Amino acid sequence: MTTETLHRSLAARRASGVTWARIRPLVIHVLLAGSALVMLYPVIWMVVSSLRPGNEIFRDPGILIKDLRIENYRVGWHALTEPFTRYLLNSGIVVLGSILGNLVSCSMAAYAFARLEFAGKKFWFAIMLLSIMLPIHVVIVPQYILFSNLGWINTVLPLIVPKLLATDAFFVFLMVQFIRGIPRELDEAARIDGCGKASIFLRIILPLMVPALATTTIFTFIWTWNDFFSQLIYLTDPHMYTVPVALRSFVDSTSSSSWGSMFAMSVVSLVPVFLAFLLGQRFLIKGIATTGIK
Repeated sequence: MTTETLHRSLAARRASGVTWARIRPLVIHVLLAGSALVMLYPVIWMVVSSLRPGNEIFRDPGILIKDLRIENYRVGWHALTEPFTRYLLNSGIVVLGSILGNLVSCSMAAYAFARLEFAGKKFWFAIMLLSIMLPIHVVIVPQYILFSNLGWINTVLPLIVPKLLATDAFFVFLMVQFIRGIPRELDEAARIDGCGKASIFLRIILPLMVPALATTTIFTFIWTWNDFFSQLIYLTDPHMYTVPVALRSFVDSTSSSSWGSMFAMSVVSLVPVFLAFLLGQRFLIKGIATTGIK
């Protein structure tokens, strides 16, 4: 191979390398956009279906609207025994109670596991971790019997009161890991200034736990708002239905189902979840990213 041929070969390789370096970001963006479209297609189809006549929803899998039907939202809002406002309010009460319960109880339990010394601490911490792997179907029957004896069926108490007892072990573990990353020197300095365990928790630990508390709030909101199984078990009175249970009422196995209205109300039910994630995304990422740092 002559020197001139070698130079030409090297020049061609450099040119191809430069060309690929320019094309590579475009290819990556196209692939990411295509993947995002595939993942978002079910949501887009649901929104489009909420604006279609009921007899056209399952005929056309596309996302183009030929016959716009906004009345699906008006009909769906008053299609059940109660206006959909009632179900949104019921879900809001359950979500708010669950968030407050988790923030108060899980933060205190996490502080005890992370900072305090008591008999059987490691044993009870292991039991707490094991409870994460316990399916809800294992405990739902004894819980139902207990709440039924207390007369709590068809109330929001079975959905809120357990949150006040730090039953969500995932959030306890999340906060324990976060508190372990807070320097103990802060506790010692506060103790020298005369603070007790409660004062250290309220004045030192709790203000520094804002990212973990925000993560707990967002996850609790999303999980409770979308919870169907436990709400279906404890709430049988249509007046007490939450949004997931109310949406199930649109599907009738014995007669025709109002698909357009159901999709319309499904879109409405997604708005609070979308806003919660959108507004709290920064805290969510920060809380998860800093959980394991020590």
